[in-house]
Amino acid sequence: MDLSNLKPAEGSVKNNSKRVGRGQGSGKGGTATRGHKGAKSRSGYSRKIGFEGGQMPLQRRVPKFGFTNINRKEYQGINLDTIQELVDNKKIKGTLDFDTMVALRLTRSNELVKILGRGELKSKLTVTAHKFTASAKAAIEAAGGEAVTL
Repeated sequence: MDLSNLKPAEGSVKNNSKRVGRGQGSGKGGTATRGHKGAKSRSGYSRKIGFEGGQMPLQRRVPKFGFTNINRKEYQGINLDTIQELVDNKKIKGTLDFDTMVALRLTRSNELVKILGRGELKSKLTVTAHKFTASAKAAIEAAGGEAVTL
């Protein structure tokens, strides 16, 4: 390795050899490879997202219907069988709170959590979450645990 064979890393240098708009002698003068007339030949042109050359865009062709509630709350569901699996693998013991769920990557820190009733819970746990289904709450209490709503 010496100064005679130094070169940049592969893919780090993008050398576009086409120097456009530098006079007729370059062979890329005149229209500078933009063609004649039209929006794309003008300076300051930028195509709008979804523009289809004047054809009615797909986003406007497709019919829209229904209702979207802007105040809807989305919950991240966690089933009882998932919780029981964590107990069996000795990842949790005694309590399962929101911070533990985030640490175990069951949810993200800005999401709301709802405990769902699929599967069965055999161990006594104190589960803390934003919501519980009726069957999940019953199953946790039947196992001798406690369901605490945040």
